[in-house]
Amino acid sequence: MPDFDVIDLGRLDWAAAWSMQEAFVQKRKQGLVPDTLFYVEHPPVITLGRNAEARHILASPAALSEQGIALHEANRGGDVTFHGPGQLVGYPVFDLSGWRKDVRAYVQGLEEAIVRTLAEFGLQAHTRSGKETGVYVHTPAGVPAKICALGVHISRWVTCHGFALNIDTDLRYFENIVPCGLSLPVTSMREQGSAATRAAVQLTLTRQLAAIFTFNSPTTDNLPVKSGLELEEIHS
Repeated sequence: MPDFDVIDLGRLDWAAAWSMQEAFVQKRKQGLVPDTLFYVEHPPVITLGRNAEARHILASPAALSEQGIALHEANRGGDVTFHGPGQLVGYPVFDLSGWRKDVRAYVQGLEEAIVRTLAEFGLQAHTRSGKETGVYVHTPAGVPAKICALGVHISRWVTCHGFALNIDTDLRYFENIVPCGLSLPVTSMREQGSAATRAAVQLTLTRQLAAIFTFNSPTTDNLPVKSGLELEEIHS
């Protein structure tokens, strides 16, 4: 597969980022743009996947509004999740036709890239069997805690949506939901003792994704990252 573009959108509203993904997905299907990995940080937002249950939102609309939390439905898989400051959210728009036409293999590839990334920052992470997607670490009490949520959508083997890795997220936001429909705690890299910066995590994760999905990515620290402001000029 060819090199993929890496585009850092900075902080961007969820709906705006989704609109951009939709446009890129259509262009990718037509071969008008290369495989592209978007990174973004969202203002506080709760999204509901295709399998979401309303009862998994614990706060009232008024309470969410008071906290400045938006609410959106998404066509990704999975249940209810939260995105907000302190997360590294990644949205790969990849054409899997030249890799493997296997949804589970793709999800496992994302999970493995995150597990490897966390290992480089001294955190031992793991996945869980069955339908419980995502990446987890063990708390001191031995209970698995989710550190990264995943939810994807694939159409004609072009991917969208992706993952949300908690770096130094305010975990109190998760008290408003039953994250992913699971009665497990949520954690962050910061809570697990890592002082890693967003930039460092992003660089490492990009390298791991490139290795797993056999993209040709630079091996130096000078990864070509485009800003969201360049999008119109690059892909108009």
